[in-house]
Amino acid sequence: MKIDWAALGTVFGVSLSATVALVTLFVLGIVGLSKHEAATAQGGTATLARSGAYACFAVCAAAVAYAIYLIVS
Repeated sequence: MKIDWAALGTVFGVSLSATVALVTLFVLGIVGLSKHEAATAQGGTATLARSGAYACFAVCAAAVAYAIYLIVS
């Protein structure tokens, strides 16, 4: 049995970078929602923060759906 170490390293690198990107997007979404709640508590509005949070969550959901599509097909 011969292991292609270059291909294994490539898969590891892509998986690691995709994981870090998705976690970062999700965290940005959570931060955006917390900024919106803090602004609402002070009597203001943070529509941009809420819109950005929803956009981050939508990109995360799209990435997960695409990954499931790749696995199933």
